[in-house]
Amino acid sequence: MNKLKKTMQKIEKAMMAVSFAEEGEFGTAREIMKEERRVLLGIRQGLIDRKTLKYAVNTCKRVGAGLDILFVSSPEYKDPVLEQFISELQKDSIQCRLIKKSGCLKQEIIDYTNTRKEVLFVVIESSDNLDVDCKGKGKKLSMSWQNLKCPLVVVMEGT
Repeated sequence: MNKLKKTMQKIEKAMMAVSFAEEGEFGTAREIMKEERRVLLGIRQGLIDRKTLKYAVNTCKRVGAGLDILFVSSPEYKDPVLEQFISELQKDSIQCRLIKKSGCLKQEIIDYTNTRKEVLFVVIESSDNLDVDCKGKGKKLSMSWQNLKCPLVVVMEGT
């Protein structure tokens, strides 16, 4: 049933684009048919690196994608660096969604990308804490991300 609903939405979207194209509004038609593309930025409370934020923004601009920020923190925590970053995104007209979660960053990223096909890739900061899996069993980063459905970009600190 869900597949049928999505197919109907695609048909409606295509018909709307055709209507605009017939009226000579080609830019609007292209914009309607444009698939939503997203970059996912995974960050954790107390470990926000401006270099990683800048990399994510520049990538969004380069590929014409919006930015989803998956922020793993305690529920009431507010980060001033993150709030300023979101404000800058809005000034640059980059679509941005903040998703707050608690728990394991790696698992939250895998769960998010499993349900969102529009995510082109994930950007995370390099950190010793990301080299183990959520349960602390010591799996290396490359092994623990095997279930990720898109490419993973790790931004190195201090380089």
